[in-house]
Amino acid sequence: LGASWRPGCPAGPELLRRVELDYLGFDNQTHRGSLIVHKDLVPQVISIFADLYRLRYPIEKMRTVDHYPGAEDELSMRDNNTSAFNCRGIPGSQSWSLHAYGRAIDVNPLLNPYIDSSGDLQPATAGPYLDRTRIDPGLLHPGDPAVLAFTNRGWRWGGAWRSPIDYQHFELR
Repeated sequence: LGASWRPGCPAGPELLRRVELDYLGFDNQTHRGSLIVHKDLVPQVISIFADLYRLRYPIEKMRTVDHYPGAEDELSMRDNNTSAFNCRGIPGSQSWSLHAYGRAIDVNPLLNPYIDSSGDLQPATAGPYLDRTRIDPGLLHPGDPAVLAFTNRGWRWGGAWRSPIDYQHFELR
C-alpha cells in the first residue's frame, strides 16, 4: 500500500486486496494493471474490467497511487491513471472518500474530470475535457457501455451527479 495507507485510515490492510487486471491500452495493446479494492468487491471488479476489456474500452494506465510521490491524487489524475484505494478525504470536506474504504474507482481521470460547485477542476490540467460533446476514446458519457458495466451492477457514477460532477468516479457502498 505504501504511502496510500497510514494508521487511522478507515479501512485496514486486512480489508483490502490487490487485483491484477488486463486492460486495453490507448496503444490498442493488452496491458496488466493493478487496483486495490475492498475484499468484498473483488469479484465484481474482475467482472467489470473483463467487460471493459471485451468492449474494447481503452484505459491509459492502471497502477496503484503509491507509484506517485506521497500517493498524491492530483499527480495520479494528471497522469490519467485509473486507480481505486487511496486513504484520503472528499475534496472540500471533513469526510472520508469511499476511496479510503477501497469502494471507489476513478477511470481515466484526466479525460473524465471532477468539477466542484465553484468550478474547481481536478485534475487541474483537465480543462479541455470539460467539453463533454468530445468523443475521444476513454471519455465516459451517460449510457455508454463502459458506464453501464459499473451501473448495471449497482455502482453509482459521479458523472450523473449535479454537484460535484465527477465523471471519473464509480462507487459502491
